[in-house]
Amino acid sequence: MIDAVGMEAHGSPLASFAQKATAVVPDAIMEKVMQVAGVDRLAALNTAIEAVRRGGTISLSGVYGGATDPLPLMRMFDKQIQLRMGQANVWRWVPDILPLLTEGDPFGVDDFATHHVPLEEAPQAYMNFREKKEGTVKVLLTP
Repeated sequence: MIDAVGMEAHGSPLASFAQKATAVVPDAIMEKVMQVAGVDRLAALNTAIEAVRRGGTISLSGVYGGATDPLPLMRMFDKQIQLRMGQANVWRWVPDILPLLTEGDPFGVDDFATHHVPLEEAPQAYMNFREKKEGTVKVLLTP
């Protein structure tokens, strides 16, 4: 099971409120608050914990920044779950990946986007994606 959502997942209203508060409270104050009492939206992680098989591995490549995220450790221990996590070492792989992105479409993903919209329509496109409207699966934004 792979969680590649992290902070951007939609779930806990309390975590959502805390993240929105960071936009209105001065950075110097909110940085300290998030270091001590920050929480993430853990809906995707909790789904992964429930979905992974007994003895399975959950790989977290999402962006988690909360200092006090509650985890269901008893459930995780009972299921014998392994957690693998960390930020991707992107620069290590750039020389290998870049040719794959510039030389044709070896993975056949060019047609994966269900919607192509100008950058100005990004907020509406994101809402459509989040709410599963208009068959939105992947949006390609054009400048």
